[in-house]
Amino acid sequence: MPMLRVVLATTLALAAAAPLAQAANAPTVDDSPFLWATVNICDTTKHPDTIGIRASMPGSGNAKERMYMRFQVQYWRDSVKKWAPTDATVDSGYQAVGSAKYKRRESGWNFSLTPPPEGQTYRLRGIVSYQWRIGKKVVRSASKRTHSGHKNTQGADPKTFSAAECTITR
Repeated sequence: MPMLRVVLATTLALAAAAPLAQAANAPTVDDSPFLWATVNICDTTKHPDTIGIRASMPGSGNAKERMYMRFQVQYWRDSVKKWAPTDATVDSGYQAVGSAKYKRRESGWNFSLTPPPEGQTYRLRGIVSYQWRIGKKVVRSASKRTHSGHKNTQGADPKTFSAAECTITR
């Protein structure tokens, strides 16, 4: 009888561990190819002194969830060799982008900046924060910094522009 208990206990332990192992190997929202951010406008003739950020987020398939994105700009502080947040004028706040029942949602935000002083340069990048909510409760969240490689983003200037950073020089 003691041997039967050991076998039974081992079997139950393995059965309980299987879902945990599957969950550990399951893809997370951070691994989704639909979760990305890019700079799609950077100081062009049509958009002078402007950085545009475009982003995508995956839906969960749950029609009760709503998706939100927050677009922010960071600048490179050469004196300390670190990225730093800018002021509140380059923060979109959380923007509703639709129901999570869809496979994915895209949105974007353009920020018009005061040009740098003559002879100076702004080195900028975007940070996008994502939230999935049911009512006011955040049920999932993620964050991405801008990367290149998203060549067909809506509103890009020029049409195929996609970059990790934006440099504005005077």
